[in-house]
Amino acid sequence: MTEQGTEQTVALVTGANKGIGYEIAAGLGALGWSVGVGARDAGRRERAVEKLRADGADAFGVPLDVTDDADAEAAAELIERRAGRLDVLVNNAAVTGGMAGQTPTSADLDMVRSVVETNVIGVIRMTNALLPLLRRSRAPRIVNISSGVGSLTNQSTPGAETGPISIAYAPSKTFLNAVTVQYAKELEGTGILVNAACPGFTATDLNGHRGVRTPQQGAAIGVRLATLPDDGPSGGFFNDDGEIPW
Repeated sequence: MTEQGTEQTVALVTGANKGIGYEIAAGLGALGWSVGVGARDAGRRERAVEKLRADGADAFGVPLDVTDDADAEAAAELIERRAGRLDVLVNNAAVTGGMAGQTPTSADLDMVRSVVETNVIGVIRMTNALLPLLRRSRAPRIVNISSGVGSLTNQSTPGAETGPISIAYAPSKTFLNAVTVQYAKELEGTGILVNAACPGFTATDLNGHRGVRTPQQGAAIGVRLATLPDDGPSGGFFNDDGEIPW
């Protein structure tokens, strides 16, 4: 990533009070960045900030529900006051909707709407709210935390491991991948690199800690995409091993 002159690089990570989001914040903080910890729960948010600071990171709390327009606008205002710009936005906040109602033929439509509101519309909301600040950066990056289950290629390949049938979560990540491509196309030539990251099957609250990877391992691809050089890719979908087919 291009140096921001003598200025400290500033990032915002949504859903950063625990799991992969926390570890992405920790990874960026370890680089000497100033990192906003976006989270809904005030207690968890402040505990995460305290822990990051104890480990030497310049972390600050950002009250944030990505489904709330006012929260998105307030987050932008907070970062505007604090730094005057944003260098990296990591859209990590996500929900599964739970396992009940995920079968297509008996779908809980309210649950589907809720998942899409957080996992897709929340990303659009946050990206658009922070875009004016990202445009002020010398090396702006947007990282959307997706999932391998969002790959239509993998989903349609017989025998591929794509988890249980899911009418909400997996399609929301496919939707997110498509949104990532559209942003990359619109922002081509602006210097803003937009990519989707697959952390792998990581042990988090999202899957009842059934994952086989640690949150720190899952965070690695997010940190890598957040620190891409100026000639790095945009509009791609990546895991630790490289590009994933859409």
